[in-house]
Amino acid sequence: MHAYRSHTCGELTKAQVGETVKLSGWLHRRRDHGGVMFIDLRDHYGLTQCVFNPGAPGFETVEYLRAESVLTIEGKVVARDDSLVNPNLSTGEIEVVVSAVEVQSRAAELPLPVFGEPDYPEDIRLKHRYLDLRRETLHANMVLRSQVITSLRRRMVEQGFTEYQTPILTASSPEGARDFLVPSRLHPGEFYALPQAPQQFKQLLMVSGFDRYFQIAPCFRDEDARADRSPGEFYQLDIEMSFVTQDDVFGAIEPVMRGVFEEFADWQGKGRTMPEGPFPQIPYAEAMAKYGSDKPDLRNPIELADVTEFFADEGKTGFSIFAKIIGGGGKVIAIPAPKAAAEKSRKFFDDLDKWAKKEMQAPGLGYARLKEADGGGVDSQDPVLKNFEPAHLKGLLDQLGLGAGDGIFFSAGKHDAAYKLAGAARTKVGEELDLIEQGVFRFCWIVDFPMYEWDEDNKKIDFSHNPFSMPQGGLEALEAADTVEKQLDLKAFQYDIVCNGIELSSGAIRNHRPDIMLKAFELAGYGADVVEAEFGGMLNAFRFGAPPHGGIAPGVDRIVMLLAEVDNLRDVTLFPMNQQARDLMMGAPSPVDPKQLKELHLKIVEPLKKG
Repeated sequence: MHAYRSHTCGELTKAQVGETVKLSGWLHRRRDHGGVMFIDLRDHYGLTQCVFNPGAPGFETVEYLRAESVLTIEGKVVARDDSLVNPNLSTGEIEVVVSAVEVQSRAAELPLPVFGEPDYPEDIRLKHRYLDLRRETLHANMVLRSQVITSLRRRMVEQGFTEYQTPILTASSPEGARDFLVPSRLHPGEFYALPQAPQQFKQLLMVSGFDRYFQIAPCFRDEDARADRSPGEFYQLDIEMSFVTQDDVFGAIEPVMRGVFEEFADWQGKGRTMPEGPFPQIPYAEAMAKYGSDKPDLRNPIELADVTEFFADEGKTGFSIFAKIIGGGGKVIAIPAPKAAAEKSRKFFDDLDKWAKKEMQAPGLGYARLKEADGGGVDSQDPVLKNFEPAHLKGLLDQLGLGAGDGIFFSAGKHDAAYKLAGAARTKVGEELDLIEQGVFRFCWIVDFPMYEWDEDNKKIDFSHNPFSMPQGGLEALEAADTVEKQLDLKAFQYDIVCNGIELSSGAIRNHRPDIMLKAFELAGYGADVVEAEFGGMLNAFRFGAPPHGGIAPGVDRIVMLLAEVDNLRDVTLFPMNQQARDLMMGAPSPVDPKQLKELHLKIVEPLKKG
């Protein structure tokens, strides 16, 4: 028999009853029942209940061992009584009566428990991550992550893609987030940078004549932590394709995303679904108008409505506040709240107003509760609609599709601010009213992003998102845009893929023509000399024959977050840093030996102390 195990701790069933087996694992839990000792032995694969009868070899040794000590046991598999079967365990129909035991490793007192998974402070969990990872939930999440990556790889290959590896040490990028810099020992005073993404390399692969590239790519950005963004590093499914249109990219990526989410929809018995049919394509302007967001959660049935015209005439509304905002060029956006007046108290509406002021730093969120009017019809006694002319009110409610028992919230202000608050309020109202559809993954593409936006600080247009996207209409469209208004109307072949309100990735059909790229930058106020200096490497490559190409890079971490139904990347990342970008387990970042600094021709300048 093997030195450590004949079976894993998740393998034994009634088929092995009567056999002598050997198991190795961690002492998960110990229970004493009238002189008989039971332990749950745990390994990567599961749990097996082991029985020590009084006087059994090793009984006294195991009786005083701490949890998480490592054991090897030998014994006979017996069937449990029907009343003692544990249906929640794969090994729940059997137990092993121990005849021999060997202690492989004694555990010291634990800084945090593994059994039971009680909540513990983040600093303790991250410092002792190897213990945290033994916990069932976190352990399962990491296995899920591995399985998802394996599935992504398989599906990409099935779609005709080939995996290539791009450099980790590269040049610093003038665009995007802060780079992580790596000093060069051989070239004093010069630095490599860790790639924020393989963007330029994957485009150069297309210029090099390759096609349908992918990579599970590590990316490095020196930026602040968020719940959905790890400080330091993350992984993405990096993709690029030659001779493709936007629809070609969608056609290649949708089967991969659909397949992965369908494969893991029932992970741990969650029983989720994926709607049939292609992912909806929603123009950016429509997404902002209906949902107040370019990453809408389509599980929420609430749609926003621009009701500015109904509040412009104070004589018909008797409500001067919104009329003044509109007179200053502002907007009034309605957020329907179906059945809210019938099912919620006034406190619900007041709390949403307080939320807008506190969490969104907004002046407030107007509201109206609708009820049956005396003599028929619908009215409201709340200030926003109280003095509306009846016919005017009917027109508003007809547009919104609302009636007695419903509620309405109103966001008013400058265009962008009004929609930002309305979009957040849509989500908040949907959650509070339990309107969010559960157990489903609803994907969409957001398309037709504007090429440019107005930079209010510098009183000029600038790129709204990705300056290297191909403008719709190409060079002719750029040359015809001879006014600011026309320039702001230009659209790009740029797209986002969104699932349940989470942006998984941005992508684009790339601008592969130097003449179009120079013109696009010219409209944004960047001369050819600036473009040549900052992006000359890419431009020069394009001058030697570049195919039309495009791609996308869905975030692996966010995909796993959605499938695992967790809210923090820490819960799907093996060894994450804390919010201050510190690795508490390994002690990084840390000072280095002066000898290393000397070799790198570096000198540390301590920051000035305050005061």
